[in-house]
Amino acid sequence: MIAKRTVKNQITLPKKIVDHFPDVEYFEVRREGDRIILEPFRPDRAREVREKLGALGVKESEVARAVAWARKQDDEK
Repeated sequence: MIAKRTVKNQITLPKKIVDHFPDVEYFEVRREGDRIILEPFRPDRAREVREKLGALGVKESEVARAVAWARKQDDEK
């Protein structure tokens, strides 16, 4: 599929692509080498992670200890 950039730097995404993302209004954009990468932007991703950790019974104090442990491991490298 092809998308054309206009003189105003706007791109219309093909309908066959955006139909896979019905609830996405914004996309994060980044460059990887000579590619442009679009990813659905979900501002509530942090909330999703908190909910999943809660469902697993992981406590905030356990997360803090895990982060401290990981940082220590990284410092030892």
